[in-house]
Amino acid sequence: MITATTTPSQKELIPAGNYIARCYQMIHIGHVREMILGDIKTLNKVRIGWELPTEKKVFNPEKGEQPFVISEEYTLSMHEKSNLRKTLASWRGKDFTIEEATSFDITKLIGVSCMLNIIHKPAKSDPSRMYQKIGSISPLAKGVTCPPQINPSSVLEYDKFNFAFFNSLPDFIKDKIKQSQEFMKLSSPEQTIFTNDDEANYSDDLPF
Repeated sequence: MITATTTPSQKELIPAGNYIARCYQMIHIGHVREMILGDIKTLNKVRIGWELPTEKKVFNPEKGEQPFVISEEYTLSMHEKSNLRKTLASWRGKDFTIEEATSFDITKLIGVSCMLNIIHKPAKSDPSRMYQKIGSISPLAKGVTCPPQINPSSVLEYDKFNFAFFNSLPDFIKDKIKQSQEFMKLSSPEQTIFTNDDEANYSDDLPF
């Protein structure tokens, strides 16, 4: 008997715990529509990626050992209640001033080291399956150093869009980017784009 099923295999997870990490990737997804607590909101999203230089594995024999990586998606907002601001404040060990929060270029985080606490949680759609996420982020403790960066720094931004980098991304990320106002405008300048009238300007513990 050869039986086909619809049950996907469990993705290999990074063991839960604390890790030395370095930010190496920043992907501006753009304004996309998402269902939040029963309402459709337009949210400006960004995906930040970290490598764990002390945790390596051979994923591809041709490339040899490579560091594990993890990324999180955030609403691109520096509102005092936003998850991004809380995360960045925890990362640097202090909150932002009003002036700093008015306009903060998050690409400055590329190459910056930190400590990540990685946790496992059951998926809402299938509690038998676990997924990994960042539980918290903090500065490196005194005396602790982060090894040199392994993966090349990579940034996707719309004012100088890198199609080669875009095409190298996993399909699920590319598919979400393609739904954004910015990408649709980039691809079809004459296309009518949905407005930001319903855009959420802050994120009060919203999922990301």
